[in-house]
Amino acid sequence: MKNVNPYSGVLVALAVITCWFISLFFLLRWNFEWSNPLVYLMVFVQMHLYTGLFITAHDAMHGTISSNRTINNFFGYLSVFLYAGFFYNRLYSKHHKHHSHVHTDADPDFAPHGFWKWYLRFMMNYVTIIQLVIMAIAYNVLNIWVNEQNLLFFWVLPSLLSTFQLFYFGTYLPHKGEHDNEYHASTLNKNHFVAFITCYFFGYHLEHHQKPGMPWWQLYKTK
Repeated sequence: MKNVNPYSGVLVALAVITCWFISLFFLLRWNFEWSNPLVYLMVFVQMHLYTGLFITAHDAMHGTISSNRTINNFFGYLSVFLYAGFFYNRLYSKHHKHHSHVHTDADPDFAPHGFWKWYLRFMMNYVTIIQLVIMAIAYNVLNIWVNEQNLLFFWVLPSLLSTFQLFYFGTYLPHKGEHDNEYHASTLNKNHFVAFITCYFFGYHLEHHQKPGMPWWQLYKTK
């Protein structure tokens, strides 16, 4: 799919990464009180921005950020590394296996064993020892300058919650059960606000499998 503006994908990717960075920068410096309800709201805002990082990398996996492969892959590598120290090439390979072998034993995103077993398999397929080492080093380095409660509440917790958001709305709900289409996927009822808040329109999952070249910020047009 070609964008009207060839730089639209890059601008959207930059916007997501910039919002994530600015929000995290101020949250890590925030001298907050636990009684402030805004604290808990910001955990979910940051969670949503973390999900945006992963969705940006997902767009890169389908080549929709830029027609320039170097620029496209740069945003892919950057987004997943900022997300949780992931390596883009590993995720790229596994994600395309999902599209090629959806709902089969060869699908790394599928496990017909209920929510928790499926989630565990989903995570074990992507998390590596080197990634955990990278995150442990990053945590300890950041902890030199950042209060530990800020680090845990605004850096660690939102990223963990984001894995549930991505899994539940972007994998589990669309692919659980039986389906009468070749992609073994269902889709949310048409509600663009809900679709964006839950998982950047990837609740429109059947549409994504039908048109994987559609970037997340235009996916709603397929509904």
